[in-house]
Amino acid sequence: MNFEVAPEGFPLYYDPRGEGGNQGGGPHGFMAHDYERTSDSLNIPLHSDDAVIQPRKGKGDPALGPHVLMVVISQDLVRLSKLKPMDGFDQGFFKIFRGKGQTEAGLSLAGPFLGAPQAAMVMEKIIALGAKRICLFGWCGSLQPDLKTGDLVIPLHAIAEEGTSKHYPIGKRKPSTDTGLNRILERALEQEGFSFRKGTVWTTDAPYRETASKVKTYRDRGVLAVEMEMSALMTLAAYRSVKLSGLLVVSDELFDLKWHRGFSSPLFKKRCDLAGNLLIRLFENNEE
Repeated sequence: MNFEVAPEGFPLYYDPRGEGGNQGGGPHGFMAHDYERTSDSLNIPLHSDDAVIQPRKGKGDPALGPHVLMVVISQDLVRLSKLKPMDGFDQGFFKIFRGKGQTEAGLSLAGPFLGAPQAAMVMEKIIALGAKRICLFGWCGSLQPDLKTGDLVIPLHAIAEEGTSKHYPIGKRKPSTDTGLNRILERALEQEGFSFRKGTVWTTDAPYRETASKVKTYRDRGVLAVEMEMSALMTLAAYRSVKLSGLLVVSDELFDLKWHRGFSSPLFKKRCDLAGNLLIRLFENNEE
């Protein structure tokens, strides 16, 4: 795995041997031969690809067209699903919405979900149903003083502090969003007069462990924002050979080592509405 290297003292993945850092292993604390030692002394290859459970299309599952918008937040999903007549399909912990009466063509929606494990499960399922060009729409916390509540972020790369990515071996490829989809998104934002930032985000599993030292270190390295899904989805997209882009709305600010919440801000709510509407129009009409 070739993730962007985290700052010294913050290994990307927990070392199961308890040695920490890179001692005796690869860049993320893995053993040199990429094996993990379990309590019963069995060697289990981390890069084994013989998964017992495979994502598949089940009876009653909808066939999807190539374009799917993954919507992280429930309130955004509910609103976007009402912009036009849509059929809903309950998938347990998330829902899929597809244009009413459509079979495969057109944009579909999937969500909500929280964090890398759920996001990866949603993405695996929609890929099995036909998704090939996927865009994530969600929120993020700003790490930069010039990135304020309501601003927009296009993630290009991600620092992984989640546990899902390591289960998807992608060799030496660097997880990233798709350049072509990003260009389409950038042009659409520019045409609508939106300003935006693009760059690296920090993906965490533990929002209550966004410590001052980590926030400061990542801020000083130019990392734009913190969120909970992108690094896992970038890796999964590479593993499954699908295209991924993303658009995040800044919901809160952490750059001064204090938590400034913007969830109830009228500007934030307006930007969520406008950005979501733009994504619906963009990916519904884009045939690339």
